[in-house]
Amino acid sequence: MSETQPSRHIGRSIGAVVAGIVVGIILSLGTDIALRASGIFPPPEQPAMSNALFLLATGYRIIYGIVGSYIIARLAPDRPMRHALIGGLIGLVASGVGAVATWNHVPSLGPHWYPLVLVVTALPCAWLGGKLGEMQFHTSS
Repeated sequence: MSETQPSRHIGRSIGAVVAGIVVGIILSLGTDIALRASGIFPPPEQPAMSNALFLLATGYRIIYGIVGSYIIARLAPDRPMRHALIGGLIGLVASGVGAVATWNHVPSLGPHWYPLVLVVTALPCAWLGGKLGEMQFHTSS
């Protein structure tokens, strides 16, 4: 094994995690923008959205979390579940920081349950996306 192989392996691992996270962020923000542009979500300067709209946002963020973790697992050079869960841990930390940062901005940034659900679902979404990616990983190997 050459000395460049471990660094290439680490680079592919980091790239897989970053790619999955970036896809999840782009999908989430893109959907937010599309829903604002279509008038389904109110403009940012208006007071908080209804619980139903936050539930919609929660739903697509869960789906995108699974998709992002699936991408991480599929791009991982090995141990796809481990890679997906690392992405999930990053999502858990980011969601936790977001919850703390926005906690005292109710109702303008939404109800308290919304960031808490994002925290609670980060790892299950990562596991499910990782499991789906792992199944594909093993069938294509």
